[in-house]
Amino acid sequence: MSEETQTSPSPGRPELPDHLSIDPRSLHHVAAVFEHDIGIRFNGKERFDVSEYCISQGWVKVPSGKTLDRKGNPLLIQLKGKVEAFYK
Repeated sequence: MSEETQTSPSPGRPELPDHLSIDPRSLHHVAAVFEHDIGIRFNGKERFDVSEYCISQGWVKVPSGKTLDRKGNPLLIQLKGKVEAFYK
């Protein structure tokens, strides 16, 4: 994909934020972005299990297997590398 499709919005699509989370309780959750299909490319490979990302700091958070925390949410691990977000 070209550089312009990664963060530039098309008509009707909001710009992808630098930091985004799928958890609606998070301060970094933007519901308008999730009305469209988005993709995350981490170190050159598209990932489908990303729960949160930050492009400027270069990390993603993904579930750690089937492990759950004490509230029943998936336990997340942080991976560092090159992060790209784009609309599909």
